[in-house]
Amino acid sequence: MSHRKGPPHRPVSVGSVTVGAGHPLALIAGPCVIEGEDHLLGVAERLQEICGRVGIPVILKSSYDKANRTSLASFRGPGIKRGLEFLRRVREKTGLPVLTDVHDVSQVTLAAEVVDALQIPAFLCRQTDLLLAAGQSGLAVNVKKGQFLSPGEVPRVVEKVVSTGNHRLLITERGTSFGYNNLVVDMRALPMMRAIGYPVVFDATHSLQLPGGTGVASGGLREYVPHLARAAVAAGCDAIFMEVHPDPDRAPSDGATMWPLGELEALLQSLLRISAAAQDR
Repeated sequence: MSHRKGPPHRPVSVGSVTVGAGHPLALIAGPCVIEGEDHLLGVAERLQEICGRVGIPVILKSSYDKANRTSLASFRGPGIKRGLEFLRRVREKTGLPVLTDVHDVSQVTLAAEVVDALQIPAFLCRQTDLLLAAGQSGLAVNVKKGQFLSPGEVPRVVEKVVSTGNHRLLITERGTSFGYNNLVVDMRALPMMRAIGYPVVFDATHSLQLPGGTGVASGGLREYVPHLARAAVAAGCDAIFMEVHPDPDRAPSDGATMWPLGELEALLQSLLRISAAAQDR
């Protein structure tokens, strides 16, 4: 089943998964941060099983380091060396395409040797040298739109990556700052950014963060993930980004917004039904 039509743009391949016009709705999912190799492999295998049953292509996402944390005491992950080795082995064992964050130019070459796509975190989306280095890697690049940017400012971000000759670009909407400790999602941003000429992803979990909302960590409104994800698919996004976990309430990072793996299959089925209905418009 092909995804519904929209403004022409370049589909982007990430390993065996192609995201964009003429291709099925895709999923980018995994735990917020790598908690260990066995944990990551377990999540990856469950994702592969669920997505295979539902019929949705999936890209595994996890971070070796969460550099932007509310508190100095917050868990950051295993670090780049061990984290990339875990990602390498899980990628080899499952065959899933893998995406991870890079936070600094020095990390790009190391990560590019292991993963299929590099992700630019929202707070770093205007860092010119980082965008250029990611583009020069030749890999697919997923840029998260900063909470402080309007859709009209995104073309300037896109120009930096494509100036390297790399057009393998995804743009992710993850909410916009709305006062203190709150985000809102303007669904108009999805068709606006899609019209730039590249596939658009909707981050259904980070869009429901309450940044710094507990004082020592970010809070979140996980119960609204299905509502925003369904709305984004109806609005024509090309992929859904969703951090998932077997037990989000015990997760060391972003537990308040991660979606429980045990509830993922039913949600994906509803998203695919909406995607199919949207094609008939």
